[in-house]
Amino acid sequence: MAGKLDGKVAVITGASSGIGAATAIALAAEGAQVAIAARRSDRLNELAQKIEAAGGKALPVVADITDENQVNELIQKVQATLGRIDILVNNAGIGGLGTIEGGNPADWRDQFDLNVLGLLYATHAVLPIFKAQGVGHVVNLSSVAGRTARAGVGVYNATKWGVNAISEALRQEVHKDNIRVTIIEPGLVATEFIDNIKDPVAKQNIEARFKAIVPLQPEDIAGAIAYAVTQPPHVNVNEILIRPTLQEN
Repeated sequence: MAGKLDGKVAVITGASSGIGAATAIALAAEGAQVAIAARRSDRLNELAQKIEAAGGKALPVVADITDENQVNELIQKVQATLGRIDILVNNAGIGGLGTIEGGNPADWRDQFDLNVLGLLYATHAVLPIFKAQGVGHVVNLSSVAGRTARAGVGVYNATKWGVNAISEALRQEVHKDNIRVTIIEPGLVATEFIDNIKDPVAKQNIEARFKAIVPLQPEDIAGAIAYAVTQPPHVNVNEILIRPTLQEN
């Protein structure tokens, strides 16, 4: 049976683990050729081998999404190698929790560089391709944190609120070019997110929240992304908010 994405090419950032890796597998299973980008070459190669062993096609590209030149080179390489780009999944991101008073400005810059600027670099690079093709789909990974503010999450909140604002503004800018924009807003997902939290109190708090519920798995979010990008061309799923059943807020 033909896949719903046969003939399509998807670029997925932050694809070396978690939601990005699961999304690459899900879209490849639907027939898309997937260009998987991240900084960890060993993880990318393992993922590419897994996808190709299942009958899919994957192009691993090592790239730091916070570097505008590397992002431009990524998009150029994918177009030159695979001939087109139909879907961009801006998944790369980090979360640094902790109070503003006790925060480290360097960590704030890292979050904005990846969660906001990296997303903008990739989107900016791919839009001319989408417009020339007359079709394209940008999927931006936001978060429940992009809808509600919490003490100790302020900077991460700000980056994800920014993702939501950018996404809606972009949708209004490009809808007449037949370009779709989707925001995915997960709640608590079992990924490497916790491992990157440096503040010990914030880490303890988020670990307690995870233990109190059954968290989402990366495959759950990948399924939501696959749903959005496999809709008919006239359907633009603008936003998917997805929480674990037991998550209150």
